[in-house]
Amino acid sequence: MKGRGEHPRVPFRDRHQAGRILAEHLREHAGHADVIVLALPRGGVPVGFEVARALGADLDVLLVRKLGVPRHEELAMGAIASGGERVINDEVVASLGITQAMIDQVAAAELDELKRQERDYRAGRAAPAIEGRTVILVDDGLATGASMRAAAVALRNLGARRIVAAVPVGAPETCRQLAELADEVVCARMPAHFHAVGQWYEDFSQTTDGEVKRLLARAAQEREAEKGVGHEA
Repeated sequence: MKGRGEHPRVPFRDRHQAGRILAEHLREHAGHADVIVLALPRGGVPVGFEVARALGADLDVLLVRKLGVPRHEELAMGAIASGGERVINDEVVASLGITQAMIDQVAAAELDELKRQERDYRAGRAAPAIEGRTVILVDDGLATGASMRAAAVALRNLGARRIVAAVPVGAPETCRQLAELADEVVCARMPAHFHAVGQWYEDFSQTTDGEVKRLLARAAQEREAEKGVGHEA
């Protein structure tokens, strides 16, 4: 696991600056054709945009939806990721007596919404091929890590050759636990006194769906231009 455990003196200015700093910790992956950056929407996309640009890699999204406890949706009993892969919090499920049927019902509804968001974000572009590739999985920070864990399970089942979980800042224990699912974990900053991701950003305003779509389209255009220059050379 890579990262710095000291207390950062100043927060990141915004997610774009955080992405540029994170990219410095991922330089060894630059220029490799099999590398793809997958960002967790919405906040992970500005970070992933800067990482992909610095590494010369494709950018796309991998969606994760929380599975809320029925009638107490703010409490997560798990998460579901692209491809339908689930991560269940067995402790919450057991303590509340949640049945498999209840989990399936919530998961089906969230999967429908997940698919709708994927179509909207990609604007008709096909989902990227994952099998045999090195995937750099990016978010704007790690608190509980539930979303990142669900995403890592999904990528493993989609045949990713290597999974690199990367965030600008994360809770030290969560970063360590994620190493059980990812081949490499990069937490650029791991403050000893971590309470919430937002405290480490000066600007932590919500990323909009419109911004996600603009950044994905811009990344695709820039990559096409790069490839065109390469072919001409």
